[in-house]
Amino acid sequence: MKQLFKFFTSRLFIFGLSIFAQVLVLVLMVLFLSNYGLYMYIVFTILSVITILYIISKDDNPIYKLAWTIPIAMFPILGWFFYYVAGRGNVSKKMKKRIQYVYESTKELSKQDESILEELKEYDGQIINHVNYINKTSSFPIYKNTQTQYLSPGEEFFDVLCAELKKAKKFIFMEYFIIQEGTMWDEILDIMAQKVKEGVEVKVMYDDLGCIRTVPTKYYKKLQALGIEVHVFNVFKPSIDVFMNYRDHRKITVIDGNVGFTGGNNLADEYINAFVKHGHWKDSSIMLKGDAVWNLSIMFLQMWQYYERHKIDFSYYRPTEHYESDGYVMPYGDGPLDQHLIGEMAYINIISRAKKYVSITTPYLILDNEMMTALCLAANSGVEVTIITPHVADKWYVHMVTRYNYIKLITAGVQVYEYTPGFVHAKTIVADDEIAIVGTQNFDFRSFYLHYECGAFLYKTSSIADVRKDHLNTLMQSEHITQEVCNETKFFTRFMQKLLNIFAPLM
Repeated sequence: MKQLFKFFTSRLFIFGLSIFAQVLVLVLMVLFLSNYGLYMYIVFTILSVITILYIISKDDNPIYKLAWTIPIAMFPILGWFFYYVAGRGNVSKKMKKRIQYVYESTKELSKQDESILEELKEYDGQIINHVNYINKTSSFPIYKNTQTQYLSPGEEFFDVLCAELKKAKKFIFMEYFIIQEGTMWDEILDIMAQKVKEGVEVKVMYDDLGCIRTVPTKYYKKLQALGIEVHVFNVFKPSIDVFMNYRDHRKITVIDGNVGFTGGNNLADEYINAFVKHGHWKDSSIMLKGDAVWNLSIMFLQMWQYYERHKIDFSYYRPTEHYESDGYVMPYGDGPLDQHLIGEMAYINIISRAKKYVSITTPYLILDNEMMTALCLAANSGVEVTIITPHVADKWYVHMVTRYNYIKLITAGVQVYEYTPGFVHAKTIVADDEIAIVGTQNFDFRSFYLHYECGAFLYKTSSIADVRKDHLNTLMQSEHITQEVCNETKFFTRFMQKLLNIFAPLM
């Protein structure tokens, strides 16, 4: 009873009810006007045609366009209306201009050391092309003088994170999609509150929609009362034109400019298996120490500067300690307003240039044509391509589309596995024992097209061997999905998979 009361009084329920009421009123108005006969039907049909032409003319992925064109064509009276409510991913000119200004004004803070590029050219001509692409599109350079440590599962990440937070002397940055009161976050918060008392500057940023079910309304006031500076990304408002896409899906911690973390782990109990949500939760992160942490600091401060009216002195947060090189490290960011699919192209570059093997972990496998082609081409070319996804779903409809994609991949020779103990949330890729990415980006449309994301590109670091070892250990706990297993799928399930796949870009 208490849980029901909590749900019906939650911000998610109240906001959802408000949006539903607004949509219902407008739908009824449209249907009411359509009763006025042929003229209104013609008007609505014309609006649908105009909307379809607008969608087709946009510089979007063809599959994303098709996912909206079909329902609008099928339901011309209401289809255009729903697109303008939920499909455009509107960004106000003011917001876009502000973000672009912040990015442009901070580009000079991350210049590439040309001597590092000269070194890379001696190793592999292909790797320099990969690095140049990320640098050109994201403006983040590649570094030496950085140590790396791969952390998996979430419990290991949590232990190391807390240990490093306790060492903070100057500042702490934390930017996460989800935070939730419980064992994990409460301990982190206690450490940060103590650090504030010691004079450490603490800044926290969390995504409002990501946390809408995990923290109370105006939770930021509790943090501010502890002396923590807070910004809430893209505050969720109960309006039908709500800006629901373009979420901040990044996971970043920076400590004193010298230590940084990124990866799949959010700050909630299921990520460290203190709370069982979908079986055993398998996640991963990477800890960086050294020069490359500067990229993570810039990413955080760029987003922070968007909300601040006074100019931030970025140079105050530069790394101050020297570390011996452990290969080459390139943290990078991706976002929906940069006109580049940096995260997806970084993955595709690794897949298409692999010589022996590519191994991937991802919670979702909702692929566009470019990614599907890259994976199948690599497998057909003799590269051992392995993908590990969850066996226990967190979203049944997404899991259905994930499994629908197995058939084409397996036919091309891709080895697909499901992690039987539970849910894989890790977003990692490793190839040929010398290149890897550990980050926040799933293999799906939402991560590639609509969210702010980040990752750490690794080349010849010692941690790459740990990523590979972790993949091999995970395979031992996973079920191999064969063509025969796919053929056992029931007719109704296959029908639902095909139907849902049409709308996959909207999930």
